[in-house]
Amino acid sequence: MVKVLFVCLGNICRSPTAEGVFRDLVAQKGLSNEIMTDSAGTGDWHVGSPPDERAQKAALARGVDLSDLRARQVIAKDFIQFDYVLAMDRSNYAKLQQICPPGYEDRLHMFLNFFANSPEEEVPDPYFGGPAGFDYVLDLIEEASVGLLKDIETGYLGR
Repeated sequence: MVKVLFVCLGNICRSPTAEGVFRDLVAQKGLSNEIMTDSAGTGDWHVGSPPDERAQKAALARGVDLSDLRARQVIAKDFIQFDYVLAMDRSNYAKLQQICPPGYEDRLHMFLNFFANSPEEEVPDPYFGGPAGFDYVLDLIEEASVGLLKDIETGYLGR
């Protein structure tokens, strides 16, 4: 089982959106028994909360249901349990580097590194913006998810 963890700041916008989109892509490909997804935040402000209503609405408009997800805070043990720990931005990447146990650094990646020719290096935080920000985040996440799945299929699943 390949395990993938998406991480943003509060785990209510970007990382649960990425988890939901990637989870749906994995299901569409019939790989749900081979790939597990989760999401977390580097901060603890929203632990136990569902994704932001605007994130849920934008995702649902594309057929992705995030309503079952709940925020949690990332912990060092996640690096041991997950094959991929994917940061949405450089700030969260730096925080993840600080808690990463020695020997597990190769599991940490910037999520948009899986989006070839991405117009961005980071998934922007849509929290303080309007609906267009959530749609743009979804666009980026959808493309990066395709690249991530290809990486998993070739690297871990040998396809």
